[in-house]
Amino acid sequence: MRCDLHVHSRHSGLNGDLSFLKSRDCYSSPADVYRVARMRGMDLVTITDHDSIDGCLELLDRRGDIGDVLMGEEVTCWWPDTDLTVHLGVYGLTEAIHREIQPLRRNVHETVAYLATTPAVAVFNHPFHFYRGQVPLHDYVDLLGRTPGLEARNGAMLPAHNDLSERIGRALTGRRAMVGGSDAHALHRIGRTWTETPAITRDGFLADLRRGQARPGGAHGSVGVLAGDIYRVIACYWRALVSAGYPELTPARRLVGLAFSSATLPAQFTPFVVSALHKRREAAVVRQAANELGIVPRASDVGDVTEEYEG
Repeated sequence: MRCDLHVHSRHSGLNGDLSFLKSRDCYSSPADVYRVARMRGMDLVTITDHDSIDGCLELLDRRGDIGDVLMGEEVTCWWPDTDLTVHLGVYGLTEAIHREIQPLRRNVHETVAYLATTPAVAVFNHPFHFYRGQVPLHDYVDLLGRTPGLEARNGAMLPAHNDLSERIGRALTGRRAMVGGSDAHALHRIGRTWTETPAITRDGFLADLRRGQARPGGAHGSVGVLAGDIYRVIACYWRALVSAGYPELTPARRLVGLAFSSATLPAQFTPFVVSALHKRREAAVVRQAANELGIVPRASDVGDVTEEYEG
């Protein structure tokens, strides 16, 4: 069975950049996420919104629990006494587990320890997305070793990032799930990156994750992939400014958004530049971590971070 284990919907909250605009992090409806994932050959569908299971609940309310929807969430945690953010993909959770997680999120160690006592499966997402040396690297890798799963292929991260994550995961003692997901914030990339297990049922899929019998597949990320996501979210925001159904956009917010969007329209290449700078920084962090851990990158993972542009 295949499942894209990292997908967002309109329930992922507001974007933290330019917060005064009240732009959502993603505008995809749960129904559209399900439709596209199934169309792309996913046997199971999950939605991993930021600190919310509302997307999955909406999907289950609309379709009923027919066995192809996997409850998921991307939980935002912090390493205590630092600004280091850690994202955990959690699968097979319940509403009760979701509620129990919320007061623990300020301490990622407590969150991981609590999840180990539940039937849910926790996965460490895109390990070097937020890491900037805030804590010693070996302490950070130790946390990876205490998490049952590791996202070894993220469809928005560079091949070198994904390769380093996978090689660290395989070097750690014990069996852990090596998963993949698109990290799609727009519909066009859903199902392009996935996790595959030998299972033939949803419960079997979760059991395979617990046993470490999973492998990632599909596309990696690049500057173009990230820029494409940003452009699509911007286009959705523009449509939201002139559409009903977005209560976070008061009339005053709409006027501010329209004025800002019109004034900045000439800077149409800004997302691509921002993406290029972000990916350059990601590549530098990955190189430094690989050097410190004594891991030599594969030749295929050393190249131009601007490859694979998706316009």
